[in-house]
Amino acid sequence: VFHDALVGDSVLALVPPLTETVSVGKRSGRHSKDQRTIDQLLVAAATAGKRVVRLKGGDPSIFGRSAEEMTALRDAGYPVHICPGITTACAAAASAGLSLTLRGVARDVRFVTAHSKRGAALDIDWASLAGGGSTLAFYMGREAAGEIMRGLMRAGMGGDTPVMIACDVSSPGERRLATRLNLLELATSSFAAGAATLILVGEAVEPGSAATKHAVGRCLPAGSSI
Repeated sequence: VFHDALVGDSVLALVPPLTETVSVGKRSGRHSKDQRTIDQLLVAAATAGKRVVRLKGGDPSIFGRSAEEMTALRDAGYPVHICPGITTACAAAASAGLSLTLRGVARDVRFVTAHSKRGAALDIDWASLAGGGSTLAFYMGREAAGEIMRGLMRAGMGGDTPVMIACDVSSPGERRLATRLNLLELATSSFAAGAATLILVGEAVEPGSAATKHAVGRCLPAGSSI
């Protein structure tokens, strides 16, 4: 079992005791293995006659680098089967009692990676994201929170647009914070230090909306609004 850093201990505890486990997790600034090495490890294990599991947090097809790994295995002649997971945005919305889509408010959901090469600006069409009518889900958003805030506001999105910051989603230590777009950088820096962070932006994540105010009010920890 080759597993990511975001796979929780309770999940790893389900792995049979005699099964070999290898951590190949990549966290911002702390990559244990580069992607090429991971691909090679998977192929080497399959070539050795082992049954190989590549265990990822969330859904492997959403920012999971699954395409590279599947290509490496298939090119080496090994079949691949995907077990779909629940991606972080859906898990965060479920635990907060939110709907990512909302009739008359959010007609679609857009998944965006906020990860870029260190020192490089995000290559994002901010104007297309800022048009409204969508829920925006920014993955790996902690370090890019300020850039997300400024990019969306420069493109015309209002500073009062609702935001939810979710850390360590689907783990026992999951935390969420309700804020607004013009406070995103401040809120993220004070709330999400060192944590795997998802940022949801849009009217559907407004805690006071008619469809969500009761559910969100129950789920958000006390004092977690800024």
